[in-house]
Amino acid sequence: MKELLKTIASELVNDPEKVSVKQIDQGNTTVLELSVAPEDMGKVIGKGGRRAQAIRSVIKAKATRDGKRVIVDIVD
Repeated sequence: MKELLKTIASELVNDPEKVSVKQIDQGNTTVLELSVAPEDMGKVIGKGGRRAQAIRSVIKAKATRDGKRVIVDIVD
């Protein structure tokens, strides 16, 4: 799922080299922290947070299919 998130985010931003995903395992839950360049933050979040919600939905669908629980955080 980490690679899926990185691939999705890299396609949305102007500077794909600055996209990084940090995986934190907390029991049965995995937290994926997405970090992008400051000037690309708006492109990942989208108008009204719609793009961020769509990204979370795709990752959650993949996690559910694998029988896991995942939280996607977008950090500075």
